[in-house]
Amino acid sequence: MTPLSSSEIDAYNAQGGAQAESTDPKAAQDRFLKLFVAQLSNQDPMNPMDNAQMTTQMAQINTVTGIQQVNETLKGLAAQASALQSMQGASLVGRQVITQGNSLSVNDGTATGSFNLNEAADSVRVDVLGRAGELLGSVNLGARSAGMHNFDWALGNVDPAQVASLQVTATSAGQSVAAIPLSRQRVESVGMVDGTLRMRTESGLTVSYDQVLAFL
Repeated sequence: MTPLSSSEIDAYNAQGGAQAESTDPKAAQDRFLKLFVAQLSNQDPMNPMDNAQMTTQMAQINTVTGIQQVNETLKGLAAQASALQSMQGASLVGRQVITQGNSLSVNDGTATGSFNLNEAADSVRVDVLGRAGELLGSVNLGARSAGMHNFDWALGNVDPAQVASLQVTATSAGQSVAAIPLSRQRVESVGMVDGTLRMRTESGLTVSYDQVLAFL
């Protein structure tokens, strides 16, 4: 290997090591070895580099090269994970997701919705409300345990376009039980946005994967 001259070393340093921007580990090793040989060739014979200094410099290039290789490996793994997530996301199209909210999904003359009870209730009633907040109908579900529950309501002669939201009333021994309405929507499409899987529902709502409480 031909040693670099002092002028070449100075030129390299003046550039701020611009050549080191290359992420090729082999190229980095080659550049280091050239500079290392040039350094040995131009050292002061009366004050040569000791073994500790040589060992330290060799260890530094090994560390830098190792980090570059790890970074390249992580980039490859990230790309594979993103591709896998996209493939898995395609299987969610057509399925229903439950998220925070109080909207219902209406299909084939039936409105479906979900809610969560903080504790068991001996009486649960779900009211289906219209766009103006008017009562369109109710579903008496009787006793229900704590946790997430689903329900269906037949629209009958009600215009599906008028169905807007739900309201849950739950009691236990005459005392009110906290009930949280949930949004239940069918997934129409999926896509990756900034590395995050996002789903577009039938209502036009965009939901990220971490916002989904359950898949049905």
